[in-house]
Amino acid sequence: MSTTDNSQVDAGDPPDEAAATTQRDTVEEDREESVELDVLDVFWLAGEGCDGCSISVLGATNPGIEDLLSGSVPHLPTLDLHHPVLAFEWGDDYMEVLQEAANGERDPYAVVVEGSVPNERLIAGDSAEDGYWIALGEDEDGNPMRMVDWLDRLAPGAVVTIAIGTCATWGGVPAAKGNATDAMGTMDYLGRDYRSVLGLPVVNVPGCAPVGDNFVETVAHLLLYAQDIGPLPELDELGRPKWLFGETVHRNCERGSYYEEGVFAEEYGSEKCLVELGCWGPVVKCNMPSRRNLDGVGGCMNVGGKCIGCTMPGFPDKFTPYFKRPPGTLISSSGSKLLGSVVRRLRQITIENQDREVRWDESPGLEERAYQWLLKRGSNYDTGRGADRGPKGEAD
Repeated sequence: MSTTDNSQVDAGDPPDEAAATTQRDTVEEDREESVELDVLDVFWLAGEGCDGCSISVLGATNPGIEDLLSGSVPHLPTLDLHHPVLAFEWGDDYMEVLQEAANGERDPYAVVVEGSVPNERLIAGDSAEDGYWIALGEDEDGNPMRMVDWLDRLAPGAVVTIAIGTCATWGGVPAAKGNATDAMGTMDYLGRDYRSVLGLPVVNVPGCAPVGDNFVETVAHLLLYAQDIGPLPELDELGRPKWLFGETVHRNCERGSYYEEGVFAEEYGSEKCLVELGCWGPVVKCNMPSRRNLDGVGGCMNVGGKCIGCTMPGFPDKFTPYFKRPPGTLISSSGSKLLGSVVRRLRQITIENQDREVRWDESPGLEERAYQWLLKRGSNYDTGRGADRGPKGEAD
């Protein structure tokens, strides 16, 4: 069964790949029976954020969020989304559903966290009556209900808990150095030992904002697994869908070939590699260049921008200042320029050679000369016709 640590945890060293493998092996052991799903309640908890993740999900197309909400996707249940902005219910009706889920009366359900989780323990007192950072609704006495209180009550019974966006996954901008709320990611708040009803850790879909299709696709995979229709989605050691965040930006970037040849942009607007202008693509795990931002359109590097590392746990502190070249480029780009200068020349020679028909470079043989003689026997025949079998200006 799931466990939850309601206090802030010491993040410590990140788990390694071996831990990820062990985690995957034990998920099936921790999992309860498959869940019968016709309708699944989804409780969307808003932390410290800008709502950009919600906007991103609304733009998803594969499938679209409206397809999930209407039950139009084969083998997937209808989702009943309880979102603080998008829900049909409001006021007491909205809060009643949350309360029922917290009391175990709405099983099964899922939890989605958008925005970072504040450390409410910084405020003296045991309830929101003494002050709070983020609240959602009121209790029976009219006191604000803190967002973390809802997370504490809902996460243990959730089929799955998903953190969407970098704020919810790693803390993001609200957790930047000097922040007043001691903000953190959902996994840091619940603890790395947290497991949902299905035996899953917090599933992290980072990005600022994330690609909407990344989130919806992850949800679809999890729902198929919950019903024992699909396999366990492969997650990395930090709970990210491995098929979405297993490669770096650089490996799928359409500008990557320029890096290989040591050709770098000197100003914005160039089609060349942006590493020397501050792009972190070679070391950032994200599929933005290949999936693009919305319905196959856009994406940072695809429209002239550079990667600032917004999907990574170290964002934003470890990637600032954004308009300064990363420290590693002094070595990597210098080596690329040196090797690329040779590679470019060799490729140019090959291009020039391959850009010609074979017969253009061959001397006429006996058969070709006999054919030319037969063509020119007629007294009315143009003696220049057929003499040049190669490109214009290369006659023997």
